[in-house]
Amino acid sequence: MAKTKTTFFCQNCGTQHSKWQGQCSSCREWNTLVEEVLQKEEKKDWRSPASAPATKRAAKPLRISEIEVSREERLKTNNNELDRVLGGGIVPGSLTLLGGEPGIGKSTLLLQISLHLNYRTLYVSGEESQQQIKMRAERINPASNNCYILTETKTQNIFQQIEKLEPEIVIIDSIQTLHSDYIESSPGSISQIRECTAELIKFAKETSVPVILIGHITKEGSIAGPKVLEHMVDTVLQFEGDRNHVYRILRAHKNRFGSTNELGIYEMQGNGLREVSNPSEILISKNEEDLSGTAIAATLEGMRPLMIEIQALVSSAVYGTPQRSATGYNSKRLNMLLAVLEKRAGFRLGAKDVFLNITGGISVDDPALDLAVVAAILSSNEDIAVPKDICFAAEVGLAGEVRPVTRVEQRILEAEKLGFSTIIVSKQSKIPKSQYNIKLQKASKIEDVVSFLFG
Repeated sequence: MAKTKTTFFCQNCGTQHSKWQGQCSSCREWNTLVEEVLQKEEKKDWRSPASAPATKRAAKPLRISEIEVSREERLKTNNNELDRVLGGGIVPGSLTLLGGEPGIGKSTLLLQISLHLNYRTLYVSGEESQQQIKMRAERINPASNNCYILTETKTQNIFQQIEKLEPEIVIIDSIQTLHSDYIESSPGSISQIRECTAELIKFAKETSVPVILIGHITKEGSIAGPKVLEHMVDTVLQFEGDRNHVYRILRAHKNRFGSTNELGIYEMQGNGLREVSNPSEILISKNEEDLSGTAIAATLEGMRPLMIEIQALVSSAVYGTPQRSATGYNSKRLNMLLAVLEKRAGFRLGAKDVFLNITGGISVDDPALDLAVVAAILSSNEDIAVPKDICFAAEVGLAGEVRPVTRVEQRILEAEKLGFSTIIVSKQSKIPKSQYNIKLQKASKIEDVVSFLFG
């Protein structure tokens, strides 16, 4: 009989302790230590004993000039948004972790991708039955017959089926449902997540078969389990969005094979997730009549330029304390801009309620939104509409000056492509190209913008 050993793991950071204590000595969180049972067995391999190699050659150090690098082709997913976020496709032998809120569309996205791949794909689900997955697949309208469905949570059984099928891509839904016989603890515990992920990494690196994991998140928004899980995998993707809105945003928080600045946008429909190739046209309303309190900002999400509509409502405060509310925008930055308007521009907004909203249900923290936010607030306060063919791309400083923003030429070209006639930028912006089909209105202070818009 193998000797049974118990130890204590912190549920917050994953640190191992020899005995229970009230506070974790690593992350300083209270009451997070949980006892788990460990059982030492023989050294295991993801292969069956018959196919496992008898001996393994020990690694030896090499000069960096002696290391040969082979350029492997990435696997295209036939999904342009996901390929962009991954850096051009799935890298063979990589391990990707996809996290997001419950019901946001993680399983739908990966099932939709696996149904349209040109590679033999194994979709392993520990949360749904094969019949449930079939019902969702019929709604998504599959385009290929290369997808195999397996409902299993034991890693040893999963690897046996992988050996028989020899898939080119493996999708696990989700890592929190898997368990290994080599660890005597419940699925979803610290030790089980770490052990199952280590087995999958060993399999992916030895066979060059990419593995995509779905991960649950905590109520704080971080991926459930130990933080070491995110360190172990090659790529960490976050699927964001409000379930009350139809738009979803895919971001890369970590990517060993590409940039983390890319962004993917999807629209949730009845038959799955639709790629949004030009989000600016969707995020800007098509109202024909001029409405006060609306301004268009040229922003950047990663490497992608977006035109976003900002709505503001300024009204007299009914109660004693004026309200300040922002949706999709930093409320502290809103208070700062209101203080700048009060102190530097002379607008009396201290006794008025101010509500700000970014349309489309997305959140943006680009400083280039400052000037559009100021324009929308003043437009609502004066009840004068900002012309629809004017957009903004500049930051506002504490002295009321209009400051330049990064990659302003990319914002100008996006505004020009969408048919805007004028874009207001900082006078200090360094614009390399001299001729545009859009008018560049340069401003140095807020007063310049106010006189240009409202006379």
